[in-house]
Formats: sequence, structure tokens, C-alpha cells
Amino acid sequence: MSTFQLPEPKDRPARLTVGVVGAGRVGPALAASLRLAGHRPVAVSGVSDASRRRAADLLPDVPLVTPAQVLARAELVLLTVPDDALPGLVEGLAETGAVRPGQLIVHTSGRYGVRVLDPALRAGALPLALHPAMTFTGTAVDVQRLAGCPFGVTAPEELRLAAEALVIEMGGEPEWITESARPLYHAALALGANHLVTLVAEAMDLLRTAGVQAPDRMLGPLLGAALDNALRAGDAALTGPVARGDAGTVAAHVAQLREHAPGAVAGYLAMARATADRALANGLLKPELAEDLLGVLAGDTERPENPENGEDR
Repeated sequence: MSTFQLPEPKDRPARLTVGVVGAGRVGPALAASLRLAGHRPVAVSGVSDASRRRAADLLPDVPLVTPAQVLARAELVLLTVPDDALPGLVEGLAETGAVRPGQLIVHTSGRYGVRVLDPALRAGALPLALHPAMTFTGTAVDVQRLAGCPFGVTAPEELRLAAEALVIEMGGEPEWITESARPLYHAALALGANHLVTLVAEAMDLLRTAGVQAPDRMLGPLLGAALDNALRAGDAALTGPVARGDAGTVAAHVAQLREHAPGAVAGYLAMARATADRALANGLLKPELAEDLLGVLAGDTERPENPENGEDR
């Protein structure tokens, strides 16, 4: 990962008044980090009780107002709403005249670049897409986690320095993502982070069913080492019965899942197929062992164990 230095004063944005539209888990944390950099949060909007509590905790003394009032008070506006709500929000704010010329309008969606902000651009705003590649809790710990957090940055070329400077002031590290690559970029992050939570939660459920009293403590060292190995070595870190071609073991897994956790079977098979493909492509899974394994993964669980597979674990 690249190391970024604090921009020279001429490249840093002036101290700005900051507003947040959508007090979910992300917006208040980003505004709080901007306050630490010298900017001044002045307004926040939120609908649910949880959003209001987050705003009160992370942005005390910042008034809760309507989205239009946020834009009226702030020079830098953070639009931190769900992806599907973003286009309609931007259009509505532009159509009602809430957007002012010269106003920095920033969204934090991973899916979108800056084209979703075109209605605001036509109203004279300066559009930025700054997506923190981080999972948020909605608590003060998020502000600390922003230190070193990569941000996917998309902006018009003339605003690139300002966008990157804002990210650095929040403690993050900017990574430039082109407009056309935003959906793929976001899919990659969702595949890695969101699905990881599902995998870990399912693994803990299965361990509890197997009688393990503290599945989190059992999984912690294993998953930590697996993640570290994967980040360092990629496919070379693959291990386990699929990568070894242990068709009998995989068949036993599938049989047990069908009995005790049928809802987990489809996910296990899908990930095992993907693992087998990558192991084959990288020479880790021997072709002569792949046939039985792929048969099991295709639904043929009657194949016998292969006693001649003497590979070390």
C-alpha cells in the first residue's frame, strides 16, 4: 500500500463548515474525523431514533435539521445514505434548489462514481465520491479505525487534489478508482468483507452444534492466520480438503451439513467449487484427484474415499 504524506498547505482544502445528510453509521464518523482536522460540523439530518442517537454521540451540539437545511448551512456536504437512495436524494435536492454553486457535495457510496451527482453538478456544485473501505459500527471506534483506512476516490480531474486531501485529513489513504470501475471495485469489497461475516457466523453456528463452547476462541487464531496468509500469498495459501483433493472428506462434510445445517449446503458447495477451480488453475490440486472431488461437488456424494491420496495436510 502506498504511503501518503499530508498535502502541502496550498493543496489542502480550506477549513469548511460540514453537513451530513443521513446519520447512519458512516456520516457522523466522517464528520467527527473532519472536525479533528479543523473543519466545523454545523448540521446533520437523520430520521430514525438510532440515527439521532449516533449523531448525538459523535457530533454533540450539532443541530439535527432537514436535508435542505443541512445544505443551506454547510460548504461541504456528506451524503451518507444507502446506495439505492442516493440518486433520488441528489435529484430531489437539486430540483428544489437546495444545492448552491461552489458547494462540495461528497457521497460515500462504493457503487457510484461522480456521475450520480450530475444533478448537483448542473446546479454548480463540486462533486466528489469518497468511499471508505471499512466496516462501521456507528460508534466512536470508527473514528480511530479511519487511521490508515483506504478510500476509493473518484472525482473530476480538477478536483482530484482536493478529494485526496480531504481523505488524508480524515486519516485515510486515497486510492484512485475510475468511474467505470466503481461497480467492480464495490463488488470486490462486498465479496471479501460482507461474505466473510456470513462465513464466520455460519462456521460459529456449526461449531456450537458440534458442541464447541467457545467457537469464537476456536476460530480466532485459525481465521487470523488464514487471512494473513491469503493477503500475503494469495492462492498459494489455499489449504484443506478441497485443495488437497480429499473427495471423501468433502463428501462427509456435505452429508453432515445436509443433516445438521441444510441451509449451509449451497454456500459450502459454491465456495468449494470456487476453491477447486483456483487450486486447479494454480497447480495445487492434482488433476488426477480432481475428478472424484468435482463429482462430489456436483452432487455425487456416493463416491468412496480415496485411500491413495497420501498428500500431507
